[in-house]
Amino acid sequence: MNINNVRFEASFGTSAQLGNSDLPEIVFAGKSNVGKSSLINKFFNRKNLARVSGVPGKTTTINFFRVDEVRIADLPGYGYARRSDNERRRWGELMEAYFATDRNIRLVVQLLDMRHEPTEDDNTMLGFLEDAGYPFICVLTKCDKLNKTEREQRRKAFSENPYLKSAIRVIEASAQNGEGMKELKDVIEQSLADE
Repeated sequence: MNINNVRFEASFGTSAQLGNSDLPEIVFAGKSNVGKSSLINKFFNRKNLARVSGVPGKTTTINFFRVDEVRIADLPGYGYARRSDNERRRWGELMEAYFATDRNIRLVVQLLDMRHEPTEDDNTMLGFLEDAGYPFICVLTKCDKLNKTEREQRRKAFSENPYLKSAIRVIEASAQNGEGMKELKDVIEQSLADE
């Protein structure tokens, strides 16, 4: 996978807009404000591939990017309290439709903020991925914001989280300094090589 060949493909806000899954898909998921767009931009070495906002819950659509013969799905963040009931319902239907259709999901990259305990929504998502049998890794974002002692404490707490037991790997990452990007690329490429 040549990450320099990435391009925006499409953005869908309703389940009716979702097309067929004709390519292997790598899915990026996480709660609002976890740093998903920043991480995607850093991973692909692009400043504005995924739109970054200081406002939580800005991404409300599934954004698809294409890299060679692979599709990257950037899911909208979950858990943002200030969304209307209608918006939460639409989001729920969109997510349900995405995962319920017969998609060629090779890997889910579940993002968690390393500075904090996983939220109830995070644990629900991790439980769903495990129960549904999706291969997933956890990327602990914003690790650069912790000092060495704090990082070790958070690493220990995550290692004891029962919801992470099915993760293929846990990667500490930073969209600021690029830590974890090579490891993330290696895991994604391995998932695409596995049949």
